[in-house]
Amino acid sequence: MNHKFNVGDKKTYYKVVKTEDVAAFEGGVVHEVCSTFALAREIEWSSRLFILEMKEENEEGIGTLLEIEHRSPAMVGDELTIEATVLTQEKNELICEIEVKVGERLIALGKTGQKILKKDKLNAIFGALKQ
Repeated sequence: MNHKFNVGDKKTYYKVVKTEDVAAFEGGVVHEVCSTFALAREIEWSSRLFILEMKEENEEGIGTLLEIEHRSPAMVGDELTIEATVLTQEKNELICEIEVKVGERLIALGKTGQKILKKDKLNAIFGALKQ
């Protein structure tokens, strides 16, 4: 694992809200706005951008923490700016603070955690759970 980032380092990711991102359950649309669960996916991806540069060939990242405070709606067609900032990096775990905006309007605040583990170890953990 490469420890190439420092506290305060940032990654920014852009995502246009699509129809498939709206709040819908069991085939019924609740609201024509970006759902909290779609935000969760994009928030995790924004911090994974760090992991992609940190992990070695024989390693992989795995989520450990996801917090979202959804503050304002984002409409279909809006472009989300998702900024992940390194909060801590201890041993093999990276914790990021996340801010999601449309323009200057705050959409969500969040926090993610990911650990980097050897692929063999992950496969062993997953394999033990299948038995």
